[in-house]
This record gives sequence, C-alpha cells and structure tokens, in this order.
Amino acid sequence: MAQNIYDNPDFLSGYSQLPRQVHGLDGAPEWPALRAMFPEMEGKRAIDLGCGFGWVSRWLRENGAGTVLGLDLSESMIARARLATADRTIDYRIADLETIELPEAAFDFAFSSLTFHYIRDFDRLARTIHRALTAGSHFVFSIEHPVFMAATHPGWIADEDGRKTWPVNRYAIEGERRTDWFAKGVVKYHRKIATTLNALIRAGFSIEAVDEFAPSAQQISEKPALEEELERPMMLLVSSRR
Repeated sequence: MAQNIYDNPDFLSGYSQLPRQVHGLDGAPEWPALRAMFPEMEGKRAIDLGCGFGWVSRWLRENGAGTVLGLDLSESMIARARLATADRTIDYRIADLETIELPEAAFDFAFSSLTFHYIRDFDRLARTIHRALTAGSHFVFSIEHPVFMAATHPGWIADEDGRKTWPVNRYAIEGERRTDWFAKGVVKYHRKIATTLNALIRAGFSIEAVDEFAPSAQQISEKPALEEELERPMMLLVSSRR
C-alpha cells in the first residue's frame, strides 16, 4: 500500500495552502502546458488518477467529458472533492494506485497530476492503465522531475558566484527517497526519465510529447517567484497514446 501522507493533518493543512490548492488550476503554472497535450474531450470516459480535490476532474466534465472517475488514496482529499462537486457524472472513489485493478477498455482518456512519484511499481500501474483504455486513447500525466527529486537532500544551495543551484546526486540510483515536506518522512520514488518512458513503452504506449516544464516570460512577469524554476526542471510532463 502506498503511504497515505495526505491524511496526515499537519501535511494536509500545509498542502491546502499551496497556490494550486487555493486557486485551483489557475494556481498551477504547468497547467497550460499540460492542457495543450489533451485531445478533444467531447463524450470521453475519463479517469483522473490521484485526483486530489478534484480540480481536473471538474475541468474535464466542464470541457465535454461524458463521465469522469476520480481516484485518490486520501479519504480527506476525496471528501473535499465530493463537497466541491455537484455534478453526478463525476464519481470520486478511494483507491490505492499501487494495487488498483481497472476494468478493460473502460476509459477513453487517462490523466494524472503529480502522483506517480509516490508509486513504487510504476510498471504495473502503466500496464493496468493501458488495459483500461480503449485503442487510440491518450494518457497524459505530470510527475516531479527526476532532477528535482534525485538528491539525498534536495534544496537550493549557492555556488561560488552566489547563484542558486539545485544539487543532482544519486541520479542513477533509483528507488525510495524520504523528504520532510509539511510532514517528516514523506516517501517518494525516484526514477530516471528513461525508466519512466521505457515503462510506458513496455506497457504498449507510444510517446507523443515530453515537456520539462519551465515558466514562460509572461508567467514570470506575473509571478516573479517563478523565475527560480528556470534553474532546474521541477516537473516532467508526458503525453502518450495507447
């Protein structure tokens, strides 16, 4: 079973204050780049893996999806998603993505935002999602970039010129990483870019687009704090097709 850190009260309290949770998709700077990877949604049966508070699940319905299934391990997240959603064609369920089984060919689009770096066995999950999608369907997701999460002690350091620098060590040593983020001992799983993409290929997906997100000049102008994201990639965005 995956670690259910999102039901830790201290973690949930801090996490709920993030701009992307306060302002929804408007507070997620990578959202325009992710959205550009989406196919036409009209009538699609969509699944949102690690749906959190349901921001994307609701967006999918508002933009034409016929039905949406939102899955998350956290009871607190699912409860908040249900409270914020009046649409009965969105079904939120508690589920562990480490062990989940999905019906074959039940969905026409699969999405996940910043969830799969919590999953130990991504190969298994990729195969499960592949079986659950109809032929030609898209699978789009974001994860923390392997450069961002590889280091033993991730965090900004200053180089000899005083420039903010992100350490990259243990990159080729894949596996568990523990960090203190809103709570102590948050468990994530580092994989190289190649490992993630090859897992998709082995499962039967074709890779359509890959983006190592960086904010645009306009985004930085509107939110100057985003400028530090130019120093290292924080997120990896992937579009694949069954």
